[in-house]
Amino acid sequence: MDFLQLLFLALVQGITEFLPISSSAHLILVPALTGWSDQGLMIDVALHVGTLAAVMTYFWRETLRMAEGSLSLSRGRLDSGARLLLLVVIGTLPVVVAGFSLRDLVSGEFRNPALIAGTTIGFGLVLYLADRLGRRQAVMEGMPWRHALLIGLAQCLALVPGTSRSGITITAALFLGYQRAEAARFSLLLSIPTTAAAGLLMGRELWKSDDLALQGDAIFAAFFAFVAAWLAIGGMMAWLRQASFTPFVVYRLALGLVLLGWLYL
Repeated sequence: MDFLQLLFLALVQGITEFLPISSSAHLILVPALTGWSDQGLMIDVALHVGTLAAVMTYFWRETLRMAEGSLSLSRGRLDSGARLLLLVVIGTLPVVVAGFSLRDLVSGEFRNPALIAGTTIGFGLVLYLADRLGRRQAVMEGMPWRHALLIGLAQCLALVPGTSRSGITITAALFLGYQRAEAARFSLLLSIPTTAAAGLLMGRELWKSDDLALQGDAIFAAFFAFVAAWLAIGGMMAWLRQASFTPFVVYRLALGLVLLGWLYL
């Protein structure tokens, strides 16, 4: 792929992956709006691996706690790290089941600009309601198991592009009464298992392909997506400690309306 095209895709992925505005929607729309050929799922996954590295390094304390928690669980102990790990696992299981069940739709019919426009607007409005109606009192450390499961069930909706994985999980956490920054923190931690699994599966296929050009493109894209994502996470977390999700909602509405105009006018 062209250098500038890969760089642009990496920046788009890095900036949008953890903001509640749907990175998958942007990655699908870039070739539709620019005329570039679709970069394909292999590059999509490489970009996600770069952002995975960003979230794990930004939240290195939580990542380390979960790693230590896995050791505690193997010894039959349930400490804070083990509990955090189990919350993330519980929140991940629903989307794993749904992802395998809807695999053909996700890679085919769901990658549709008209559908993206509708979900971008619709779930943007739902995020606005959650931000306004949520109590914003609960913190992640006191999260009960059922809340992790409910957020995980909501994450299944993110299989439809335009919904936004971070957006829908943050929305669910806000409706359940969590503080804005805490809702975002759990949402970002929840991205680790699914992104890691997808990266391992696609990475194995990429390695076996012996396509040196594609492998080089994937490494380049992953690196720049990492840099952009790390900066985007820091900016969003700082913003949410003092402000609301309204700018993200406004962006989603504007993007959705532009898409509808482009499609039908």
